[in-house]
Amino acid sequence: MTSFRIASDEPWLAPLAGYSDLPFRLLSRRYGCAVACSEMVSVKGMAFGNEGTQRLIATCPEDNPMVLQLFGADPELFGPVMERLVALGYRNFDLNAGCPVRKVLKSGSGVKLMEDPDTLVRIASIMVERAAAHPLGGRVGVKFRLGFDKGVDTYLDLARRLEGAGVHWVTLHPRYGRQMFAGQADWSKLALLKGAVSIPVIASGDLFTAEDGVRCVEQTGVDAVMFARGALYDPSIFARFRALLAGEQPPARDGAALAEIVREHIRLTREHEGDGRSFRKIRSIIPRYAKGLKGIRALRASLLECRDWPALEAAAATIAHLEPADGLTPETLVDVICQ
Repeated sequence: MTSFRIASDEPWLAPLAGYSDLPFRLLSRRYGCAVACSEMVSVKGMAFGNEGTQRLIATCPEDNPMVLQLFGADPELFGPVMERLVALGYRNFDLNAGCPVRKVLKSGSGVKLMEDPDTLVRIASIMVERAAAHPLGGRVGVKFRLGFDKGVDTYLDLARRLEGAGVHWVTLHPRYGRQMFAGQADWSKLALLKGAVSIPVIASGDLFTAEDGVRCVEQTGVDAVMFARGALYDPSIFARFRALLAGEQPPARDGAALAEIVREHIRLTREHEGDGRSFRKIRSIIPRYAKGLKGIRALRASLLECRDWPALEAAAATIAHLEPADGLTPETLVDVICQ
């Protein structure tokens, strides 16, 4: 796995549980994603040989550079797991200290780690030390929030400590853990973080459209942006972002463009997974891409009747002929899909 450049014109795909699997990472790369993160992987699951983790860490030469995100709260498990992953060839890693989901918090992981900064920094230090054993040199980042409790900012001190521990970049979602995804992300905190550390700062949170990404870079001075929900509804967001940042016309987002995205997603899913589980998953995802178009109910019904890959491809191809719902245009459609 190669290294990568962290820059404003090199957009990232966020680690999205249940979504940023290998096919979706490859799809995002087709549309301009520079660095793609894996779904979050349980260190405990890796340590005890959970079969599900193997699917989560699946990769291929085209999935490069990929950042493997880990979550957990037991420092003693991170050393052996990191050694195993480095031996398997993984080079780039991220520590999840931002997930606010209850299931993750119960184990003391995710954003709950921010309540125990000593343990968080210790885990990050272990990851940095073990990643360095990669023949080409490993890199480690940490993704976190403003703090756990609303109004209690701990992110600046944490970031400084992580920089001192050798972490190579930090990613901030400027909400508190208890907020989950409510309210608005406070981008002003990204600017404060950028001024507090010398390592690269990556922005996350409320980047629903390519225009949001450009505004975030301009307003905060962050080194790069990481698209999450915006990418789920529009994988071409990366190409649109790159074009806007360069002062160019972004690619069209109409029925024909969406049909091509869906066709490619189906192809990649079938090629790299191709089982019943992945078939049902992609079948449920396709209507999301067609949000804001006329005929989405009929499309959803036809997809549910599909029982094999050719039928799924044929049903999805009809998206090319769908028009934006009343009052929408191809230009305004992109703003609607992420609402």
